[in-house]
Amino acid sequence: MTGTERPSLVEQCRDNGWRITGQRRVILDVIEKTDDHPDVEELHRRIRGIDPGVNIATVYRTLNKLADENLIERHMFDDGRLRYEPAPDAHHDHFIDVETGEVIEFVSEDIERMQDEIARKHGFEIVSHKLEIYVKRRP
Repeated sequence: MTGTERPSLVEQCRDNGWRITGQRRVILDVIEKTDDHPDVEELHRRIRGIDPGVNIATVYRTLNKLADENLIERHMFDDGRLRYEPAPDAHHDHFIDVETGEVIEFVSEDIERMQDEIARKHGFEIVSHKLEIYVKRRP
């Protein structure tokens, strides 16, 4: 690992005092390789493809602990399902396709600058934000 790479989830969990069981390792590996925003049922399906013995309660407990320690992010989009992603290295926002449910990550320096300007104009400094834009494909 070079100085610019983030430690793996397994390494971060060990650093936080976790005992890494075989099932936890599978859960952490699946989450780390995720390039979408799956809900717990989808994560459980992927995990069971590797280790059929992992029950959904173990997945829930692990996800909650990871989120509590800011190692993953939870998102609640309009479909009402909690979705998960590894904690990002850099801030990004989300488009959510209302027809397919697909979540697309994007970064816009223009949006970030405008948000800062608007906050300053109203006497605030942004400490955190999440931007979700619901979209559909043009015909």
